[in-house]
Amino acid sequence: MSTEKSVSYQIKNSYSVLNEPTSQTKNVWLVFHGIGYLSRYFLKYFKHLDPEENYIIAPQAQSKYYLNGEYRHVGASWLTREYLEEEIENVLNYLDAVYKAENLSEVDNLNILGYSQGVSIATRFVARRKINCKNLIMHSGKVPQELSHEDFEFSENTKFSFIYGIHDEYLNSEIVKVEEERLKKIFSKNLEILSFDGGHEVNTKMISKFV
Repeated sequence: MSTEKSVSYQIKNSYSVLNEPTSQTKNVWLVFHGIGYLSRYFLKYFKHLDPEENYIIAPQAQSKYYLNGEYRHVGASWLTREYLEEEIENVLNYLDAVYKAENLSEVDNLNILGYSQGVSIATRFVARRKINCKNLIMHSGKVPQELSHEDFEFSENTKFSFIYGIHDEYLNSEIVKVEEERLKKIFSKNLEILSFDGGHEVNTKMISKFV
């Protein structure tokens, strides 16, 4: 008879940054990539922002794997359904360390963005750790089912934005309709829904709206 056990241990994980924080910095971004990305490559979607005014921090999903069944390019995933709660807590503990290392509790203009699978991490981090931010941007991804209006009651000054492409193969019109209704219940105040003519892709023009 087989039995699964668990242990606790310490690990190290990287994260990537773009630009440098200075006295000229106006906006700090904490951005969560989608499945299949590495954080250093995800930063390319923020290079169009003024480097003197924007400092971007991209945490790295810990579960890395080779893409497309070939041993060439590496991607990463934040979570799977396997041991979900334990994995969520592992990710949040890592993000706590990034948050502390970058002194984000001292930042006034903090934008938190999740893209695709990264939406599930961004929203859980904000909700479970009660993170105050200027903008919570949900780009082409769904908010986890366990989160509700009560989880975000503390964030009265946060603006919530849902962005999607009208040709997104993962978010068809029916899924978007259901998601929009749910978002209106979760974020009853300060919710903006934005769409663009495109598919499941990062839209840099939409990102520029938040600077």
